Amino acid sequence: MDYRTLEFDLGSVPKGSAILEARGVSKSFPGVRALDNVDLTIFAGQVTALCGENGAGKSTLINLLSGGLSPDEGQIQIGGHPLEHTPAGAIAAGVSTIHQKRQFVPAMTVEENVLLGNWPTKHGFVSGREMRKQALEALQLVAPHLPPDKLARYLSPAEAQEIDIARALARQSRILIMDEPTTALSAPEVDRLLTLVNRLKDGGLGILFVSHWLDEVLEIADHVTVFRDGRLVGTKLAAELDAPGIVSMMVGREVTDKPIPPRELGDTVLKVENLTRLGLFNDVSFEVKKGEIVTLAGVVGAGRTEVVQAIFGADKYDSGSVEVDGVKVRGGDVASAVIAGLGLVPEERHTQGLVDQLSVGDNMSLAALKWASPWGWMSHARETVVQERYFKELSIKAPSPAVRVSTLSGGNQQKVLIARWLARRPKVLILDEPTKGVDVGAKSEIHDVISGLAHAGIAILLVTSELPEVLLLSDRVLVMRQGRLVAEIAKADLTQEAVMGPATVDAAA
Repeated sequence: MDYRTLEFDLGSVPKGSAILEARGVSKSFPGVRALDNVDLTIFAGQVTALCGENGAGKSTLINLLSGGLSPDEGQIQIGGHPLEHTPAGAIAAGVSTIHQKRQFVPAMTVEENVLLGNWPTKHGFVSGREMRKQALEALQLVAPHLPPDKLARYLSPAEAQEIDIARALARQSRILIMDEPTTALSAPEVDRLLTLVNRLKDGGLGILFVSHWLDEVLEIADHVTVFRDGRLVGTKLAAELDAPGIVSMMVGREVTDKPIPPRELGDTVLKVENLTRLGLFNDVSFEVKKGEIVTLAGVVGAGRTEVVQAIFGADKYDSGSVEVDGVKVRGGDVASAVIAGLGLVPEERHTQGLVDQLSVGDNMSLAALKWASPWGWMSHARETVVQERYFKELSIKAPSPAVRVSTLSGGNQQKVLIARWLARRPKVLILDEPTKGVDVGAKSEIHDVISGLAHAGIAILLVTSELPEVLLLSDRVLVMRQGRLVAEIAKADLTQEAVMGPATVDAAA
């Protein structure tokens, strides 16, 4: 590989030719056929987008291509040779995968992480000089602004992703798999990443790009392959498709978000006054009424998540107050918040919400254990009532509540977290990016759930970065910028410009 021209040594495979071919691939797990006779082709110097609802089989295929799983049937070939189904075998064949969860060691430096698993040695010892040389060559292409001796624990999500890509280049990978690469990035960071993907494509890499964001797919992809329910729907040139066409292939039905019908709002349930945490947010005050959906809008880093974490007691604050139904909630005390009637579905469902080792049912009933243990002992009959009720009401797609929650799609995992709080009958439900990383079908279903909760009289405090979601769901929008509330917008006045203007421009400047 010539790093100066970003041309990759593809042997006898010219740009535009198939570099990876999966044919007739099937994979089953207990009770689930995750993939059923699917095909996929990745071309040298082109981007193939893989689309499908959560549960369509995308993650299973990624695990097969990256050597984490072996297919039950079918074959995967790279450059005409069968893929060895181990992580080391996939790397040796030139496959690198950029997972949703960043792959780095926080206590190591940038350069050590770039060469992770492939540190150059001399006389049996790691050669610091050669490691620095190789790391700088890869970083020069991807992130020349990153100092090689910076500790990885201080990297932003975008920088951590750049480390993953630099590692792939340092390994002289021929195929790059990118799984939801823009989920945690701001708009400028997304633009920078897509520019980099185009450079990598022009350099000859074959790229598999997996994303729920169809505008990104149409901007970056040469081909689009769609899976549905573990089966191949088809592959088309991206130039022949538009977003509705991809959605139709993904879900096999029309997906439309219905406007939320008007409803009568009740008294104020949540009252936040002058909430301040030095360096993060300052003097935040607002109210949410019974049955009302109030959205905190703003760009990444505006302080929205920090505010809702403080309201819920997960983080402390320096001054201000939080009241639910006129009763003050003790700051920095989650138990006090829950008793008062607050519930929180966090942004990071895997690290802050779900217990992956437990079943769907156990995750749903975690917040209602006191009710399910009336005499100090768990009543399995009561627990089952909770599990079966919300499993059915929220249409959670799984064989049963007994399956492990980690086997569910992202949209269904979000429903499990919502069900957890419904079991406690909250007065206020805080939803932080509830449709992050879920497909269009699941997103529409979650919107219906939110609408139903508001109609049932629950006060909803919503955090979302998606403007269409803001416009669709909100009764009022509170815009944050740099830790302050800078605008309040009524539903009648909601437009994209009305939200993004104060979110991005300092009116006082």
